[in-house]
Amino acid sequence: MIIHWFRRDLRLRDNTALAAAVRDSGGHVVPVFIQSEWKRAHRWTGAPRQEALCGAVSALTAALVKAGSRLIVRRGEALAELERLLAESGAEALYYNRDPDPFGRAMEVRVAVMARRLGVRVAGFHDVAVHDPESVLTATGSPFRVFTPYAKAWLRTPAPEPLPAAPIRLHPPPPEMKSLPLPTLADWGLTSTAAILEPGEPAARRRMEAFFSGPIREYAALRDLPAAGQTSRLSMDLRWGTLSPRELTQRCRQVVRECRAAAHRQSVLAYLNELIWREFYLAVLWHWPAVLEHEFQPKYQGLPWRPPGEAFRRWCEGTTGFPIVDAGMRQLAATGFMHNRVRMIVAMFLTKDLHLDWRLGEQFFMRQLADGEIASNNGGWQWSAGTGADAAPYFRIQNPWTQTRRYDPDGE
Repeated sequence: MIIHWFRRDLRLRDNTALAAAVRDSGGHVVPVFIQSEWKRAHRWTGAPRQEALCGAVSALTAALVKAGSRLIVRRGEALAELERLLAESGAEALYYNRDPDPFGRAMEVRVAVMARRLGVRVAGFHDVAVHDPESVLTATGSPFRVFTPYAKAWLRTPAPEPLPAAPIRLHPPPPEMKSLPLPTLADWGLTSTAAILEPGEPAARRRMEAFFSGPIREYAALRDLPAAGQTSRLSMDLRWGTLSPRELTQRCRQVVRECRAAAHRQSVLAYLNELIWREFYLAVLWHWPAVLEHEFQPKYQGLPWRPPGEAFRRWCEGTTGFPIVDAGMRQLAATGFMHNRVRMIVAMFLTKDLHLDWRLGEQFFMRQLADGEIASNNGGWQWSAGTGADAAPYFRIQNPWTQTRRYDPDGE
């Protein structure tokens, strides 16, 4: 018997660690989710993202029942709960997909020590991105600091194929293993007023099919228009792993082969490029975890930012008087999402017009976004502030008025 520890891989299809556990145990897998215990406030997350998590776990539970199993939910510190679960189940191994951030990686080290002490086999798998951060490196074996050469190397690296889409069949966990109720926002002392997208693997797959059935062919032409609604809206699904990045990459390459018009092929490749940006920022965080606290470029560390005060409050509320900035901030409050073009505008407005610390905006976004990904959010904020990897120069400002004229001329 093998425990599969679900973390940010809340799906059954093309799940690397889960598939290995099923194969190695003959389907005798104990599916486990461990809920964190923090209350009300957290630096890196807030109600919209936790609501997305709750929905994804609920959908996962239904999928596991159809597969013949059930999800075992526990609450507390992961290390202690996993040790209890190993004792209760008598499992001889623990499988999980590795976390890209330094906090998850530190827990994995502790889990490995615990497993050795108990004589239990532990296996971590790469799943969160197409390519492992250690597999896309410069010719000298160093991590990339600039996106374009990283993207070229990424495209040259053979991509793993998604696992076959055959239904998973599982044996149920031992009946004596108890499970807590599914997580709710109230468990964290949170309430949400944001109308987020429907979470979970089935909804994610519907969004994917809708995007690849047509809009992806117009992506390059329409992606920068905030009112067009022509982006994929799959970022939340990638954050919680309700879709596989390998499957998205494979679908892109399939559509490129099918496209007859060069403009359509370029649109698909433009979307693939955005997936590569995500993996670039995951790699930056993997190799330089200090970016969560400090500027990536040492020469910009210790900048004399202004104190936040009313300017920051007005930015958060969407009452700056700059229409596209305020519209973006109100969209974020209402939906847990902000269009990427507008994310860049509001980020440069905070850092380069108001001269406020990018960390203020980074943390505010993480508490408001349903798709909050630490690596991408940090990378985007440092890019906008001019302090990050392959960042916009410090003197580059996305003027809200000229950006509006170009991308939202009718104020839609």
